[in-house]
Amino acid sequence: MSKILVTGGCGYIGGHTIVDLIQNGFDVISVDDLSRGSMKMLHGIEKIVGRPIKNYKVDLCDLDDTEAIFIENPDLEGVIHFAAFKSVPESVQQPLMYFKNNLNSLINILQCAEDFDVDNFVFSSSCSVYGNATKLPVSEDAQLAEPESPYARTKQMGEAMCRDFTNLHKDFNTILLRYFNPVGAHPSALIGEFQDLSESVVPVITKTAIGARKEMTVFGNDYNTRDGSCVRDYIHVSDIAHAHTKALQYIIEDRNKSNCEIFNLGTGNGVTVLELINAFEKVSGEKLNYKLGPRREGDVIEVYANNNKARTQLGWETKYDLDAMMDTAWRWEQALAASKKTTVTG
Repeated sequence: MSKILVTGGCGYIGGHTIVDLIQNGFDVISVDDLSRGSMKMLHGIEKIVGRPIKNYKVDLCDLDDTEAIFIENPDLEGVIHFAAFKSVPESVQQPLMYFKNNLNSLINILQCAEDFDVDNFVFSSSCSVYGNATKLPVSEDAQLAEPESPYARTKQMGEAMCRDFTNLHKDFNTILLRYFNPVGAHPSALIGEFQDLSESVVPVITKTAIGARKEMTVFGNDYNTRDGSCVRDYIHVSDIAHAHTKALQYIIEDRNKSNCEIFNLGTGNGVTVLELINAFEKVSGEKLNYKLGPRREGDVIEVYANNNKARTQLGWETKYDLDAMMDTAWRWEQALAASKKTTVTG
């Protein structure tokens, strides 16, 4: 059983990936400083998989503490690196915080991988590296545009760091996974997005519907799209998670064509923000209180994936359609509200 270190394992995508890895035969340890992640995620994971999960509460920007994890786990076979700040609006307001956290943590993880001979590495990247793409759907060989936010810039820089490192170490295998827009929650409704202040569109929708937010703003209705709102490729978080398992199997089994490969993770379908709201209203039966507002700095107009490479080389397929994405997200929001009510009344 291969042991894998998942950084940011108490976060949204990291937590779902731990579940998928364990269900596919991997042994997993987590590192998460809990600045953005939650121990509730770990507890939910443990209920799903039926076993305890070790988490190291470590800031990966501290090299000594990061090294200690590798020293304690000399049998690591791979690393999946999620740990990063991810809010586009926050990155616009605090760019230095994003550069410091997202880049220093990656440097330290790569340093430890080199020092402790851990040769399989999967990097959590983003479709934001494409900027405002000139050709859609976007394929992996598209030229990267000027990033629209400091967050996106950290992903472009992170990818470059991984490529340069991999070019130096020919026995080191790296997969760069460019996510489009992960949404939804585990079908069990035991884990999902835990951040109350998330600015991601689907948690904003569900929190507005449940009454935790007064209303939702659709940022921009004058774009050159079907209905004037931004277009994104929304993909279920469990589909994203399974792609990480597939990526690890791909490099551990030496099926990779080079020692640094890039894969898009999206459904291949572009959905507008207003279409997303309509899908939510259909599956939930709730009427959403939203208003149309001005464009938001840092937002890309339209982006969706060409996912042929991931499907053919990794053998990866998406399982969840848009209705399932919104249904699992809504059931998760309801489960969160119920747990909070139990805590208050209990």
